Amino acid sequence: MDRKQVGIVVYEEVEVLDFCGPFEVFSVTRLNEEKRREEPSPFCAFLVAESKSPVVATGGLKVLPDHDLDSCPKLDILLVPGGWGFRHHMNNERLLKWIAGRSREVETLSSVCTGALLLGKAGLLDGKRATTHWRFLDSMQEMFPKVTVERRLHFVEENAFFSSAGISAGIDMTLRLVARYCGEAVARATAKHMEYPYPDTDERRISFA
Repeated sequence: MDRKQVGIVVYEEVEVLDFCGPFEVFSVTRLNEEKRREEPSPFCAFLVAESKSPVVATGGLKVLPDHDLDSCPKLDILLVPGGWGFRHHMNNERLLKWIAGRSREVETLSSVCTGALLLGKAGLLDGKRATTHWRFLDSMQEMFPKVTVERRLHFVEENAFFSSAGISAGIDMTLRLVARYCGEAVARATAKHMEYPYPDTDERRISFA
C-alpha cells in the first residue's frame, strides 16, 4: 500500500484536540473495515516540531515529536493546528519558512483553528477562502485582507487547501479530507468507528451569536 505521509506540526501550547483529533482520524481510517486489525491505515500520520524535545501542549500534555524540521521526510499532506501558542510563532521565521517551503511540495495543505493564521503569516492564504476559530475571524480579516474569510462554515474545502474552525472542527475537516482521498464510504466508516457524526455539510453546527 502506498500510504500517504501526513505531517502534523506541533509547538508549545498547541491545542490538544487540534492535532489529536486529525491524528485519530488519519490513524483509524481503513479501506476495508473487515480487515481493520490486519491492515494499516492508508495514511501514515506523525508529529513534526522544531526539535525532538518534548512539546507541552495546552493543559500540560507532553508529546514527543517524531521528527524535527530537518529530519521530516517527504510529505503528501501538511496539517498546521492552532492553539494559544500560535502567537509565539507568528514571527518564528524558521518555522514559517519551513511551512512555506513544504506547502509547495505537498498534495494537500490544511489548517485547524488558529493554525490558519500561521499559514497566513507564511504568505499562503492570499486569494484563498479560509476559516479559523470564531474568536479570530476578525483578526484574520484584518491581518490578511486578501483572504476571503468564511464566517459561517465549519470547514472550508478549496481544491488542495482545507481549513477548519476551532478545535473539534478539525475532526470534521479531516473526515472530509479522507473522503477526498479514499471516497465517502471509507470516510463514513471511519466516523462510525469513532462514533462521531459524519459532517454531511460544512455549515457551522453551533451558533455563536
